[in-house]
Amino acid sequence: MSDTDSLIVACPNCHGLNRLPQARLKDAPHCGKCGNGLFSGKPFELDGNTFDLHVARAQLPVLVDFWAPWCGPCRLMAPAFAQAAQQLEPQFHLAKVDTEAQPMLGQRFGIRSIPTLALFHNGQEIGRQSGALPVGEIVRFARTQFMNYVAGL
Repeated sequence: MSDTDSLIVACPNCHGLNRLPQARLKDAPHCGKCGNGLFSGKPFELDGNTFDLHVARAQLPVLVDFWAPWCGPCRLMAPAFAQAAQQLEPQFHLAKVDTEAQPMLGQRFGIRSIPTLALFHNGQEIGRQSGALPVGEIVRFARTQFMNYVAGL
């Protein structure tokens, strides 16, 4: 198997890195370290210790919801973001960053308003959208931004 046939996928549970053939993404793969599923259809939390493992070292696109618990629009968008995870996995991972609990990540990425969605691939931010969105718009944003990135647009 060549490197172009496989991806490095970070486990949302133990944050271990797994090499996975691309053809097996839809086969409900499990983490080689902890045994849990690599895809649960649910967003997972990232913090300052785990963010770079998923965003920079893993090769799967990661859609991050920067949010805060006191933010009404953030709370309203949370169910739509969870539904988007069910539609976008296994091509994407969806993660959440609580900017109140992780202010350094909010500062690092210049988050000025919440909720803000940021799409990352291979450590690079490739798209950003601020404001609460319904599930269809979240899915469309992720897919469109990634297709534009791959196409070099």
